[in-house]
Amino acid sequence: MTGIGILREKPLHAALKRWYAQAGDGVEVAVDGYVIDLVRSELLIEVQTRGFSAMRSKVVALLARGHRVRIIHPIAMDRWIVKVDLDGVVLARRRSPTHGRVADLVRELVSFPELLAHPRFEIEVLLTREEEYRRHAPGRCWRRRGWTVVERRLVDVVDRALLTRTEDLAKLLPMDLPDLFTTADLAQRLGRPRRVAQQMAYCLRRAGVVEVTASRGHAATYRIVAPQPVVLAPRPPDDTGMEA
Repeated sequence: MTGIGILREKPLHAALKRWYAQAGDGVEVAVDGYVIDLVRSELLIEVQTRGFSAMRSKVVALLARGHRVRIIHPIAMDRWIVKVDLDGVVLARRRSPTHGRVADLVRELVSFPELLAHPRFEIEVLLTREEEYRRHAPGRCWRRRGWTVVERRLVDVVDRALLTRTEDLAKLLPMDLPDLFTTADLAQRLGRPRRVAQQMAYCLRRAGVVEVTASRGHAATYRIVAPQPVVLAPRPPDDTGMEA
């Protein structure tokens, strides 16, 4: 069965699916009660532009039924902000000063970092160039002064990185980290906000790549350890995962 749900697709999702598809892939195929973006032999491929938490139950169920699952996730290495009016006429176009990198995966991976311990689960990050279209909607999105994102469009795929096991998460860490480090150290060396460093520390801890050793003032200190087997259990409701 093909063609399910295509009318609801956003432009970025559709473009990435076209870019990633190979001859012979099934498109929008029903598998065990779920619609899968691409089916390549025994590999189920899901394009997820954001919101990993929404697909956790789907992924867990497919893995439990013996399927091999790969999530494709784009991160914009370069982004152009395009402002349009209500008719879609371009009012302005500028390049964003923010440049994404593979380490930004942790923003979404906090939903299920431990799943990388599963032998049939993997994530492929696509570093992209994209356009982000915004339209003015008074009274909404005060941080952007009313300019809301209406859609994202793919310009190009620049690079890609495949993560197939928890050890691959250690590659997201900066090379110059001290043996014992805090999330402040991590944020400084990543060149990212403290929030991202906290999310990374949480993902690495849940995946068994780092452990908490002590505290430095009010901040936890971490060290890299040999990854240990991870029990794939639901996350407790009160486990926020954000360390100081």
